[in-house]
Amino acid sequence: MQSHEETRKVELIIGKILRIGVSISAIVILIGVALYFMNGSGYVGNSFPRRFSAIFNGLAAGKSYAVIMSGVFLLILTPVLRVVVSIYAFYKEHDTLYVVITTIVLVILMFAMFMGYRS
Repeated sequence: MQSHEETRKVELIIGKILRIGVSISAIVILIGVALYFMNGSGYVGNSFPRRFSAIFNGLAAGKSYAVIMSGVFLLILTPVLRVVVSIYAFYKEHDTLYVVITTIVLVILMFAMFMGYRS
């Protein structure tokens, strides 16, 4: 069993992960917005990158929409990382039920992300 101090440390780490994830994604999105006002979208018409490969290629080319999309992707990944850290914390506490439940939540999140990526 974890002590109260160890549990508090895990809660602080989870809080830092959420704050840092949101801050980094906001900075990336703001950089993308600044690029948009300086250079436009970098894409023809109203199109924007929808696939990871297109986002990475757009990032390499400095296209603003690709930078904004990568910031949004980082924002989506932030709570997923929180779930992963929670699984580890429950494992350290030897709380098998919550490890299983949180792992199921992670699988559902990953499935939903995969299905969204496919459509």
